[in-house]
Amino acid sequence: MVRRIGGSRRKSRSKFKKHYKQRGKISLRRFFQRFDVGEHVALVAEPAYQKGMYRARFHGKAGTIQGIRGRAYEVMIHDGNKEKTLLVHPVHLKKV
Repeated sequence: MVRRIGGSRRKSRSKFKKHYKQRGKISLRRFFQRFDVGEHVALVAEPAYQKGMYRARFHGKAGTIQGIRGRAYEVMIHDGNKEKTLLVHPVHLKKV
């Protein structure tokens, strides 16, 4: 049997790369932003902060906030015909 080599960020170098002018410290506003249930958000990863990050195939998708679990938000997205719920840290979310 063949074993898959690599983790969740495999082959995502160009996808999660920041523009050279956007590099540096992360704004605290992104950490402490609040969202309400039912609000529409976009999944925009902050590559410098790996906690609460989703898988690379969901990058750029939009969804709705379903609830709060700890510091993270439950985001419901459509992946093909299925509805999926992701747990995402607010630093990786952006209002639409």
